[in-house]
Formats: sequence, structure tokens, C-alpha cells
Amino acid sequence: MSTTIKTRIIKIGNSQGIRIPKTLLELSGIQTEVEIEVKGDHLTIRQIPQLRVGWDHTFMSMAEQQDDKLLDEANLSSWDQVEWEW
Repeated sequence: MSTTIKTRIIKIGNSQGIRIPKTLLELSGIQTEVEIEVKGDHLTIRQIPQLRVGWDHTFMSMAEQQDDKLLDEANLSSWDQVEWEW
């Protein structure tokens, strides 16, 4: 489904911008930070992907299944043992 709304470019300090109507933001799901890409005469605005979403749940699940252990031995140097607080 495509929704098109006309708007104007406005002056914002030394820059210019557009106001994005609430309806379009709700339809797009965009909430906070965005990235803007230029392709020819088009601007594409999209929400920045939320990396690592769900990792907390995945790590807790791994810990419950005791699947969060190192696969190899840790090779600690004397510097690691002296300088780091474990």
C-alpha cells in the first residue's frame, strides 16, 4: 500500500528540512534515528536497524541450557592476570 502526501521544504536554522506527518511515521514504524540515502533524485529515509535486538533473551536462554561456555581454553598471559580485574 502506498501513501503519498505533499509537503514543503522548510528552513531550520542554517539547514532545510521537511515535516513528516504523524500518519506516515505510524505507517512506516519509524520512531527515533533514521538514515537517509540519496539515489538519483530520490531520498530514501529508513529506520536504523536495531542491531542485537533480542540478544538478552538469547543469552539468558543459552545460560539456562548451559550453552554459554567458551569453546576453547582461555590463554591468559601474566599481563591479563595482573592488570585485569576478573
